[in-house]
Amino acid sequence: MKFDNVLSEINGFGKFQMKLVLIQVFSRITLPCHFLLNNFMAAVPAHHCNISALDDGDNFRNLTLEKKLAVGIPAEQDGTLSSCQMFSKPQYQHLSGSNSTEDTLAVQCQNGWVYDNSTFKSTLATEWDLVCSRKGMNKATATIFFIGVMVGAPLFGFLSDRFGRRPLLLVSYLSSMMFAVLSAFSTSYIMFVIMRFFTGMSLAGISIISIVLNVEWFSIHHRTFSGIIISLDWTLGNWLLVGIAYCINEWRMLILAATSPLIPAIIAWRWLPESARWLMAKGRIDAAHHYIMKCAEMNNRSKCMAAITPMYTIIDLFRTPNIRKLAICSGIVWYGVAFTYYGISLNITGFGLNPYLTQFVFASIEMPMKIGVYFILEKVGRRPGEAGALLLTGLCLLINMFWVIRTSVAVLGKALSEASFTIIYLFTTELYPTVVRQNGLGYTSFIARLGVSISPLIMLLEDVWHLLPAVTYCAVAVGSGLVASLLPETLNTQLPEFIQDIEKPRKEIQ
Repeated sequence: MKFDNVLSEINGFGKFQMKLVLIQVFSRITLPCHFLLNNFMAAVPAHHCNISALDDGDNFRNLTLEKKLAVGIPAEQDGTLSSCQMFSKPQYQHLSGSNSTEDTLAVQCQNGWVYDNSTFKSTLATEWDLVCSRKGMNKATATIFFIGVMVGAPLFGFLSDRFGRRPLLLVSYLSSMMFAVLSAFSTSYIMFVIMRFFTGMSLAGISIISIVLNVEWFSIHHRTFSGIIISLDWTLGNWLLVGIAYCINEWRMLILAATSPLIPAIIAWRWLPESARWLMAKGRIDAAHHYIMKCAEMNNRSKCMAAITPMYTIIDLFRTPNIRKLAICSGIVWYGVAFTYYGISLNITGFGLNPYLTQFVFASIEMPMKIGVYFILEKVGRRPGEAGALLLTGLCLLINMFWVIRTSVAVLGKALSEASFTIIYLFTTELYPTVVRQNGLGYTSFIARLGVSISPLIMLLEDVWHLLPAVTYCAVAVGSGLVASLLPETLNTQLPEFIQDIEKPRKEIQ
């Protein structure tokens, strides 16, 4: 008997499933707090060169701060003070309105920088002077974190398909907390990026295992609901991040606060069930029977059992024609979804609003969008929903390059990119068979994090052409949207159990 038939007997949408979703809220709200943490932790406040070295006696000391800056720092074409240059000696003639610099040339900052601490008390940029010629190192902190996520996704995917969803979730909880705390107490930039790499690697386990565990316990007709309801944890975490960042403007304490929900998550782990679908696929019938009985008792239904035998690896994603096509196409779509989403999400300073307000607006638009996604998926299906969300995201990015109402279009584009992310998680778990489902999600998450790792660096291309980053994000969104149209529809179809099920047409449940 297929596990979907077992679920129909014990109720695949009852108290047991709701308990499963609620327990995982604690861990999943931590994900956006860390994935978008660089918006605040790596913020670059206004800064200028430290000109204390220009002190040449009473003349300089008697000047007001404004006048000291006027004689010590050159102005840009727009009239603002340079962030990265200073004069090698005071230019007192500027006080009389003259702009001549005599024989003195502007030089790079010689004695560090002075930062505006009115918004952020301390950030990575102010801690290790990651500005001007070192600004790439600041951007790299996000890239290195997402490289960690990229490495962790296939690793935890393989391990959870081998050893189970439940034990690997605990490993993810404990390792995420440990490395996050160590990153908060980093004594050097090198130590920090190493700890962030391992934090990202550990959080990848929470990201991919939790969604699979939920979907595998929901019945066919309620899988859409399971995918949408668990995605709301991201929105809750997004709001939590805004509140935490607004109250805590010191980056070390911000990391600790963002990690704190993992404490109740670890405590609540003892009540998490293992995936009975996975246990049955592994032939562990007694263990599967234990959890099926728990589900049946909580949902007031009778039990039902079946025996299924396993054993596949990630290599099997490319063995046969249909699953190979599935792996290639889903990998491309995941890359495009993640690349575009984080290209928008990690560029909140580029939309003309206060960063806290921008982050709040971005988080708030997700809730109505996800509710809309639920009804769209139930009516039109996964494939047109995913392709449409990506193509419309690309359209918004294109319009945003030329239209003056940039913030409004950017918010709509952010909402659509979030919709594409919500859909692709559910879509992917329905596409891959049980025996390699976690490996499949691990593989696609690996490809996605490759896109995320590159995404923050794309903004550096604005030095080549100011529209090049936007053009790049737009092209990737449109391209991946077209590829999404090549994936098979999964609305109201049975979850495949084995790879053989992928090689034949899916049965739709009426």
